[in-house]
Amino acid sequence: MHKTVISPAAIEMSGRIRGERAPWTLAPKTTAHVAIGLQTAFVAPGGVSELPMNREIMPNVNQLSAAVRETGALNVFIRFTFDAGWTAFYDRHDPARLAAFRQAFAPGDEQHQLWPAMDIEAGDLIVDKTRLSAMIPCDLDAELKARGIDTLIVTGCVSNCCCESTVRDAAQMNYRILFVADGDAAFDDAARNGAVEDIFGVFACDIVSTDEAIDRLRAAVPALASA
Repeated sequence: MHKTVISPAAIEMSGRIRGERAPWTLAPKTTAHVAIGLQTAFVAPGGVSELPMNREIMPNVNQLSAAVRETGALNVFIRFTFDAGWTAFYDRHDPARLAAFRQAFAPGDEQHQLWPAMDIEAGDLIVDKTRLSAMIPCDLDAELKARGIDTLIVTGCVSNCCCESTVRDAAQMNYRILFVADGDAAFDDAARNGAVEDIFGVFACDIVSTDEAIDRLRAAVPALASA
């Protein structure tokens, strides 16, 4: 797992924004676990965008997904999908890599699919996105609002790319956010911790472990809280 390090400056900034407040209580019926980009292309050895840390976080993501269902919250699994119309982004790519990327992230391709070891069940939601953020332009915001969701628990990859982009947009769209420190993956600790500092210090997100996220969900369900 990544070793989370948040600088004193980021902690101080977060403190100035929040003040001294107890962690807010989760309400499972208005909470969604959003797992970003855990597709074969990002997880499998030799995948077009393989990120080995994804295989390490998978047990935590699955454990959280099970607890989300247990408590009545919603799981949403996000798939990155190629959009040839995003020319401002793709025109900068190496042609050979772009061709492989276009194929891997096309709907129906094996690499576009969610990783087979993911814990996904009927009732979970699968949403495709075509940009780094899962919030724009994407159906996710509408799907969440239709269900009365106002709080997101975020896992997945890449921490300092799609996860950070999603968190930044979601925070500005009035969602409260928990970012799971042992449920996200990046290519190195430095880049990943830079993103964590921003979303903690500037966007006032809670940084939690998988166990902490589960405990906060179960605390809202009397039968589970007392078990």
